[in-house]
Amino acid sequence: MKTALILFAEGSEELEAVTVVNILRRAGISVTLAGLSGGALRGSRGIVLMPDTTLDEALTHSYDMVVLPGGQPGTNHLKADARVLELVQHMARQEKYVAAICAAPSVLASAGLLDDKQATSFPGALTPFPKVKQQHAAIAEDGKLITSRGPGTAMDFALTLVERLAGSAKRQEVEAGLQR
Repeated sequence: MKTALILFAEGSEELEAVTVVNILRRAGISVTLAGLSGGALRGSRGIVLMPDTTLDEALTHSYDMVVLPGGQPGTNHLKADARVLELVQHMARQEKYVAAICAAPSVLASAGLLDDKQATSFPGALTPFPKVKQQHAAIAEDGKLITSRGPGTAMDFALTLVERLAGSAKRQEVEAGLQR
C-alpha cells in the first residue's frame, strides 16, 4: 500500500490539508496527518484539526510522498522548522514525491529543491526565489516535485497526487465517485 505524509502547522490552510487527506484516503492510500506539535492545531481559517500524530513520531516511518499545505502563518512555521526542510530534502534525494500547494512551494524553494525547476504557487509566494521557473498553471510537475496554486486547485491537486501514487485508473475511479 502506498503511503503519504501530510504536514499541518498552526495556521495551515485547512481546505488544502483536508482535501488531500480525504481524496488520498478515498484512493486507498495510507495517509498520516502529522502536526508540527502535539494536540489540536488551529488552521488559517480558525478551524481546529486534530492530527493523527506529531511530526517527530511520523519521522520514524517512511513514506512514498510528503505533502505541504499552504496558508499563513502555517507556511512560515513549516519553512522555519529544520525538521521539515530536512524531510523534504531527504524525500527528494530518495526520489520520492514531494508536493506543496498555495504558499507552501516556498518551503520547497527555501530547501533548495526548486532551483531551475518548474513550479507554481499562490501569486507572489515564489517571487523571492528567482531560480524557480515559475508557471501559471493550476498544477506544475517537474519530476517528482508537484506544486499547485491554492485552495481553488486543491481537488485537482489531490487527484493528481492519487494518479502519481496509484495510477490513472484509480484517479478515474475516485473522481467518478465525487460526481465531478
